[in-house]
Amino acid sequence: METKEFNLGNLENETSNDMFLVFTIEQQNYAIEIEYVTEIIEVLPIVRVPNLPACLKGVVNIRGAVIPVMDARLRFGLEEREHDERTCIIVIESDNIALGLIVDSVKEVLTISEEDRMLPPTGLKNAQSRYTKGVGRMGEAITLLLDCGRLMDIAQE
Repeated sequence: METKEFNLGNLENETSNDMFLVFTIEQQNYAIEIEYVTEIIEVLPIVRVPNLPACLKGVVNIRGAVIPVMDARLRFGLEEREHDERTCIIVIESDNIALGLIVDSVKEVLTISEEDRMLPPTGLKNAQSRYTKGVGRMGEAITLLLDCGRLMDIAQE
C-alpha cells in the first residue's frame, strides 16, 4: 500500500504556540498544537496486539518505526466506524513517545490566538472533556483544543 502524506509545509520551523492542526471526529472540530504533529498519513495495515486497551488498535510500521495506533473515536467514547478515503492517521509525539491517532479527517492548520482560546466550560464530564484543555473560537465555530499528554496517557483508560 502506498503511503499518502499530507504536506505540512514549512511548519517544522514554526515556533508559534498559536498553530494548531484541526481535524474532525463525528463532525466536531478538534485541534492539537502543531508542535506535537510529526506527520499525517493514510491508514496503514494495523497489526493487532493482544491485551491492549480498547482504544489502541495495534501498531503500524512507518518507514521501519513501529508506532502504536489509537482510534480517537474510541478514546472519546464514540462508536467505531469503517475507514473511508478521508480517514487518516496523525502521528503525534510527546516526550519522545510517538502515537498514531486515527481521525475521521484532517481539515487544516490554523492560527488560534490566545485571545480566541478559553478554558473548557466547567461541569462537562465526558470522555472528550477529559482530554480537552481548552476551547478555540473562530467566529461562530468552536474547536476543542486537546491536551496531547493526557490523550497519550493510556493509564487514564
